[in-house]
Amino acid sequence: MTTRRHRILIVDDEPANLQLLEAALKDNYDICASLNGFDAIDQVNVQLPDLILLDVMMPDINGFEVCKLIKENPLFVDIPVIFLTAMDTLEGILQGLDIGGIDYLTKPVNLKLLKLRVRNHIESKERNDLVKEQRNLLTQKNIELEAALERVKRLEGIIPICTYCKKIRDDKKSWHQLETYISKHSEAVFSHGACPDCVAEQMKIIESM
Repeated sequence: MTTRRHRILIVDDEPANLQLLEAALKDNYDICASLNGFDAIDQVNVQLPDLILLDVMMPDINGFEVCKLIKENPLFVDIPVIFLTAMDTLEGILQGLDIGGIDYLTKPVNLKLLKLRVRNHIESKERNDLVKEQRNLLTQKNIELEAALERVKRLEGIIPICTYCKKIRDDKKSWHQLETYISKHSEAVFSHGACPDCVAEQMKIIESM
């Protein structure tokens, strides 16, 4: 796991609640805060937090609507959202989880419980990010492998070669030196030497001088 400090966005329309939550979490995390839903969406775009603590009952736009807008963006869909609300109803819990919330805690929240939930969800996200990164790396390697196989295929079959100068004709009817063509279409690297027949021929030339 990485040792970097994770960033948490706290969203609540009550400044006192923001102050309390920030005091509880600031020793272990970098904190950014919003007093309303629209500002929270802007903060997500700028700060890209690792986790969001989101109040539900706010003016203008409530927490459920904020979460829905965030989760509709592919860039932010993996950010875990924990709802913190005084709306202690089964309907509210079901709605919050259904639109993408990862957890639902009711106010007044137990700060020890909150810290544990935040830690667990942060660690889970970090593991998921690592798996996603490894999957993307594997995809890139597969793309590179397919490209390499395609280069090998180009060297299969009948390759037109000049009887006299030994140049090779490519698919675009252009002629290339043998070394140039093979280097372009494979991972081969050339090292120059001399075969026994050529060595013998050169020795004859030297002896005749």
